[in-house]
Amino acid sequence: MVKLLPVNTRILAPIALSILLAGCGAKKPPERGPVEVGVLTLKTERVTVSTELPARTNAFMISEVRPQVAGIVQKRLFTEGSMVKAGQPLYQIDPQLYTASRDEASAQLANAQATLAAAQAKANRYKGLNDTEAVSRQDNDDVIAAARQANASVKQASATLQTARINLAFTRVFAPISGRIGRSVVTPGALVTASQTDPLATIQQLNPIYVDITQSSSKLLELRRAMASGKALPASATIRLKLDDGTDYPQTGTIQFAEPIVDVNSGTVTLRAQFPNPDGMLLPGMFVRVVAPQSVLPNAILAPQQGITRDAKGDATALVVGKDNKVESRTVVAAQAIGDKWLITSGLKAGDKLIVEGTDKAAPGAVVKPVAITAGK
Repeated sequence: MVKLLPVNTRILAPIALSILLAGCGAKKPPERGPVEVGVLTLKTERVTVSTELPARTNAFMISEVRPQVAGIVQKRLFTEGSMVKAGQPLYQIDPQLYTASRDEASAQLANAQATLAAAQAKANRYKGLNDTEAVSRQDNDDVIAAARQANASVKQASATLQTARINLAFTRVFAPISGRIGRSVVTPGALVTASQTDPLATIQQLNPIYVDITQSSSKLLELRRAMASGKALPASATIRLKLDDGTDYPQTGTIQFAEPIVDVNSGTVTLRAQFPNPDGMLLPGMFVRVVAPQSVLPNAILAPQQGITRDAKGDATALVVGKDNKVESRTVVAAQAIGDKWLITSGLKAGDKLIVEGTDKAAPGAVVKPVAITAGK
């Protein structure tokens, strides 16, 4: 009987593996070709260069409602925060004193008119007697002067009555402009005067609305120089608006004018734009950002943002496929973002093959296989 000895598997395993590899034969790994990269051939485009500037909204028109006569406020005739129209009554001031003044002036006018009638009648009689020399010339002159004084008194009383009527009309305070009225500073029972400093209420016309923009004077000067040299063309005056939460305002506006002076403290110039505000979305004092087209570049280079990276120094760099499909590294100047692209002002030119896909696989000096892709991909 043959006795089987125990097998040590730890010893046999490496031996079996060696035999298996020897039987198969060692093969060299297949040689790998150039790495494929996606490239975009750059071309010149006509680009409108815009800038975002801080701005504040201001009412198109503001009117502070003030009393023109003194008295006790009897009624408030509007709803706070509502829209009012020009000529709409807002307050009623106690008219009793002014009604009495009007009646007194009316009575004085009637008295002056009666005096004038008597003086004129006497003057007419004296005129006939003067022709027959029945009265002295002095008496005739006195009568004529009295008639003229009576006529002047009538005019004076008439003016006094007109003033009394105007003051009586001022006891009802009307809206001078149309717009949205704010809170009322006074309540019924309050005493108001014609010379008071505080307004009764404030009306603001908000459609359209002004947007005041601040721009650096140096940037404005740089733009004017570019236009003068022909490097940039004037852009449209139509501008857009971004609200404080980042959303776009649905209406477009236009630049109205620029202040002719520079603020000595901030070095900025104020520009005023006008926007439609039919729904009252914009309120005075809101912080907004204006997207304003400043110039049109007829031969600009736009590069996709995925094709532009930053080195350790923060400089913008790009990888392009050059002669013999070798990768070249370029230092570029990315002036500003326009949509999902960078505006390149230096380092790239039309016809360059910019690597936009596979940049992590391509190294400067390496040979790659460029695959063209479309700009919208």
